[in-house]
Amino acid sequence: MWLTTSSIGRKVIMSVSGIALILFLTFHACMNVVALFSPEGYNWICEMLGANWYAVVATIGLAALVAIHFVYAFILTLQNQKARGENKYAVTDKPASVEWASQNMLVLGIIVILGMLLHLYNFWYNMMFAELIGGDVTFATDGAHWITETFGNGTLGYIYTFVYLVWLCALWFHLSHGFWSAFQTMGLSGKTWFPRLKCIGQVYTTVLVLMFVAVAVWYCICGHFCPGC
Repeated sequence: MWLTTSSIGRKVIMSVSGIALILFLTFHACMNVVALFSPEGYNWICEMLGANWYAVVATIGLAALVAIHFVYAFILTLQNQKARGENKYAVTDKPASVEWASQNMLVLGIIVILGMLLHLYNFWYNMMFAELIGGDVTFATDGAHWITETFGNGTLGYIYTFVYLVWLCALWFHLSHGFWSAFQTMGLSGKTWFPRLKCIGQVYTTVLVLMFVAVAVWYCICGHFCPGC
């Protein structure tokens, strides 16, 4: 099948899975922002999702998308290195048209994956997974509690906040390139649309990442300087 055997097909898979993951991040960011205005409202969303069958199915689907995106990114990177042959060791000047993020997408992707694993440990493990295995479900739907516990809990809260900001910075670089690159692969390019896509991608991904940053920083400030705010 050309989707899995050809270079173009693999890039299409990368693009489609990437766009799907951006849509999920958009939902997740909008959901998280609710916690800034109403912890109760945020907890209601967490309770609505919980360990219900549709949330579990969505989680499995999300895990599959991440796996597919990462595996094909790795395959394409190896393919590109193989195509370059001995030239990959040559010292060359970086073309002005090539972005830093474009040359480091795999490294950025690995940082994003590691940050995601930490995020799963801090939240999914204590919420959905706790419900699924019948463990301690005292705070299983209290998402605001786990946000405060992660970012506002003493020295560890500062460390987590810093680590999350580094993670989100890597995510921004990854998304800012991946956004327009995905649509370009799908055929939306050209002298007119290419600059527009890059601009839209920069604005969209910046707003998206800042939504996550706002929640982490706000709960860090609340937890350390004005508990209960």
